[in-house]
Amino acid sequence: MIAVAISGGVDSAFTAWLLSRRNRVFLLHALFVPEEPDLERPHRLAEFLGLPLKIVDLRRPFEEKIIRYFREAYARGLTPNPCVLCNREIKFGLLLKEALRLGAERLATGHYARVRYHPDLNRYLLYKGRDPAKDQSYFLHQLSQEALARVLFPLGDYLKEEVIREAVRIGLFPLTAPESQEVCFIRGDYRELFRGLDFPPGEIVTVDGRVVGRHRGLYAYTVGQRRGLGLRLGKPYYVVRLDPRRNRVIVGEKKHLLVRSFLVGGVNFIYPVEPGKPFRAEVRIRYRHREAPAEVRPWGPGVYRVIWEKPQRAVTPGQFAVFYQGELVLGGGEILPEEDDAQD
Repeated sequence: MIAVAISGGVDSAFTAWLLSRRNRVFLLHALFVPEEPDLERPHRLAEFLGLPLKIVDLRRPFEEKIIRYFREAYARGLTPNPCVLCNREIKFGLLLKEALRLGAERLATGHYARVRYHPDLNRYLLYKGRDPAKDQSYFLHQLSQEALARVLFPLGDYLKEEVIREAVRIGLFPLTAPESQEVCFIRGDYRELFRGLDFPPGEIVTVDGRVVGRHRGLYAYTVGQRRGLGLRLGKPYYVVRLDPRRNRVIVGEKKHLLVRSFLVGGVNFIYPVEPGKPFRAEVRIRYRHREAPAEVRPWGPGVYRVIWEKPQRAVTPGQFAVFYQGELVLGGGEILPEEDDAQD
């Protein structure tokens, strides 16, 4: 028995149709956001597919684990990636447990990634999806072996255009929602989540220490940002770093965004690397970043330093760095803040 998590979008709907042709399948639709749920689309999909549907209410743990993390990260001067944490804690944590409780042996989703069992290593390994434009392995790098052993990603071998073409052919496409947004609990400007909370204004300071303006609260800024700074300095300035200890936004020219090395903590290795030894990898520092070659060195308990072959732009604390070797995901962890002189 396979449980298929459906969001109402075409990817998960096509996943359910694909698996139901040769397997016993039931559908799971999880409630995450606090707004009143619209259950019409999942019910229509279940009726079209002729499959049983179960609704799982995960709104409270989602609020406690994901939305709270999102707010607290911004309060600490970080730029979080809630989708990575949601996959580990909610979708392939609590929802997977619920699927197993309801009698499923596996949980399938519409993610574009691939999982393969490696008998010599006795481990499940994660690979990029076949479609480079849709590959979602970046968001899945924190999954445990227990989760990877139970998941199915049938779309990992598909191109998005193939999924849409088949969904149209079988009459599924009109029943599905448009492409879902990246962060499901944000409608419009993410800053609205912080309205009414205590984020005091402070100074905007250049990398050489000049006070050039005032910010409205650290939550409203992220590394690499150029617009919305309210500066008139004769040339573009960018957010280079956030300093929560002094409640400052540090700005500089474009060249100041280049980083030679950075720290990563909370690393989850899917592919085993030799303990205490540095290794080479292509490293991605955000979802749409093109991986760049680097050396990854052990730097302390659970901490690694990534040293680029060529400096990369806008390395952002709170985001995740994922280590690849070709299509294979080695693992990854959260980018850590450090003092300006930590890279010398």
